[in-house]
Amino acid sequence: MEIIIAENSGFCFGVKEAIRKTQETIKEYKGTGAKIYTYGPLIHNHQVTKELDEQGVKSIDTLNEVQEGSIIIVRSHGVPKLFYEEAEKKNLKVIDATCLHVRKIQKTARTCFEKGMKVVIVGNKDHPEVIGINGWCDNSAIIIENEEDAKGIQLNNICIVAQTTITKKLWKDVMAILDKKSLIMEKHNTICSATESRQESCEDTAKKVDAMLIIGGKHSSNTQKLFAISKKICKFSYFIETKDDLPLNDFRKYNKIGIAAGASTPEWIIKEVITVMNETSFHGETDTTKENDSENQMYDLMDEIEKSLRIPGRGEIVKGTIIQVRDNEMVVNLGCKKDGIITKDEIITNANSSLTTMYSVGDEIEAQVLKTDDGEGNLLLSNRKLAANEHWNEISQLFRDKSTIEVKVKNKVRGGVIAIFKEISGFIPISQLSDKYIEDVDEFVGRVLPVKITQLDKKKNKIIFSHRTYLDAEKAQSVEKVWNSIAQGDVIEGKVMRFTDYGAFVDIGGIDGLLHISEISWGKINHPSDILKIGQMIQVKILSIDKEKEKVSLGLKQTTSEPWDQVQGKFNVGDIIEGRVVQIKEYGVFVEIEPGMDGLVHISEMAHKHVANPASEVKIGQKVEAKILDIDKENKRISLSIKETIEKPETEIQEMPKEEVLKEEEAPKEEEALQNEETKEESLEEIKEETEQETEEEQE
Repeated sequence: MEIIIAENSGFCFGVKEAIRKTQETIKEYKGTGAKIYTYGPLIHNHQVTKELDEQGVKSIDTLNEVQEGSIIIVRSHGVPKLFYEEAEKKNLKVIDATCLHVRKIQKTARTCFEKGMKVVIVGNKDHPEVIGINGWCDNSAIIIENEEDAKGIQLNNICIVAQTTITKKLWKDVMAILDKKSLIMEKHNTICSATESRQESCEDTAKKVDAMLIIGGKHSSNTQKLFAISKKICKFSYFIETKDDLPLNDFRKYNKIGIAAGASTPEWIIKEVITVMNETSFHGETDTTKENDSENQMYDLMDEIEKSLRIPGRGEIVKGTIIQVRDNEMVVNLGCKKDGIITKDEIITNANSSLTTMYSVGDEIEAQVLKTDDGEGNLLLSNRKLAANEHWNEISQLFRDKSTIEVKVKNKVRGGVIAIFKEISGFIPISQLSDKYIEDVDEFVGRVLPVKITQLDKKKNKIIFSHRTYLDAEKAQSVEKVWNSIAQGDVIEGKVMRFTDYGAFVDIGGIDGLLHISEISWGKINHPSDILKIGQMIQVKILSIDKEKEKVSLGLKQTTSEPWDQVQGKFNVGDIIEGRVVQIKEYGVFVEIEPGMDGLVHISEMAHKHVANPASEVKIGQKVEAKILDIDKENKRISLSIKETIEKPETEIQEMPKEEVLKEEEAPKEEEALQNEETKEESLEEIKEETEQETEEEQE
């Protein structure tokens, strides 16, 4: 029988820390009579819980079960915010063993909640970790347990986090559903990296073996996920808690057996299972050579387990206690057979600071293993490399989440600038520094810019940032808000951006609306610049909206009263008015009384003499006095007379030649002339509609 052990089996970092803190607490308070409790089972493993119980550490479900002054240990799953407040009221000493990853999720949930966002947790609503996270947003979170739950989400402005032990598939499936809804949301993939690597190694191992054995507590969420992953790939998958659950008879028929263990499975349980399996694999053999080979295989395997679980390997992240500090190096106790050494070069510090001023004996420190042996039996560690790796892990996750980050521009280089994110350098091309033309790149040096990560390659140590992508996204979001906030009939403020012969384009918050020349004034104008100026802020009314074509029609004159609405009482028959000649026709002239209100002086009312051509009497733009002969408010007509304001000559006008009389009689009467003008106005409206259609492409 060949046994293959999946990598990353056994206690994860968070569980190790919870066990370590608990054992330290037991040791510290031994013999003092202090009562020690864990808030819920420390980890989801019956054997560990039983062992702690034998050491006097009891598991409780509520703080009502403990007396004032007791010691309460918070497990790695974390607890709601209210727990700490209640513990303080009861004067309890809290030993916080919340996993660092879980604590980060709690902080994210709280921050988003305080910003007014709705928190959404992807996970099991009954899992203690999810209950704890929900408690940091006043138990208001929405819990998504499956794809069906995700389909019901319709909210915007949401913050999404994940239970650390869910599968990557569930997260991916849920995100696919939510992305299709085009919701406004912040996505935080908070699946623990240890969980991901444990699931990946379990999957890889299951592909190589005849049978798969998953070791861990029946109530452990991450172990249950491992079993589910294994079962999909390997038909013969088994879930056990200890060696006593081993299906030994079944195992005799398999040549290759894979083993994976949950994050809360102690190493001694894994060892016991492997020992029993190896003893069974050669039980009854009569060939001494085979027996010895199998036995040697077992011992080699046990040595390998010992190394992976007891002694940190190269690149592994470790946590220990400083036991000695010198000016240029520190010695760290890692709780294993070897101590760790960190030199000053491998610590992030100020150049003029010594290690003795920054650290003290008893301080805890995290680092990464550089070498497993420095020649004297010590592990060489690096705090600097750990920090860089953590930042790379963080920035890689931010890149996957398409998050916005802030970087500080350090210096100008050819083609762009170098920007820093937590000691990691990236490049911003000139074209990505702004959404406008840049005259001098130096103006960006020293500035902090929000950016998107557009390219990332850890192996090549290459990162490309873009401030422009961020600006474009912000603008798109702002424009979408404008589309959702405006409606036909609204009066809003806009900025005049540019002119055309047929109107002006007005910015109403990132959207350019067309203000047609006919909608600028109630009166007739030749060009938009007659009334408006570039950059001018004006109040406009939304006449129509076509979001699909991204087209908005605006009106300026509609924000003021139409002159004809005020005509009654303002002008009366018999009044003498002064106006400006705006049109000359063969049958008379039109005089603008005020913008939007014209009156007709028929050719017969221009003078006391025969007028053959109105243009011979007046010019466009000329101011004239005229008497109001008639007001037709319903049809918006005013009849005027210039001759009524002029004294009739004393001498009689000679009789008009017959042909001239006939010519004047042939001129259209006033009513007919006005009807002709209305027909022309209708034609102008049709031309306006055609013009707006022609400008659609320009707006786009």
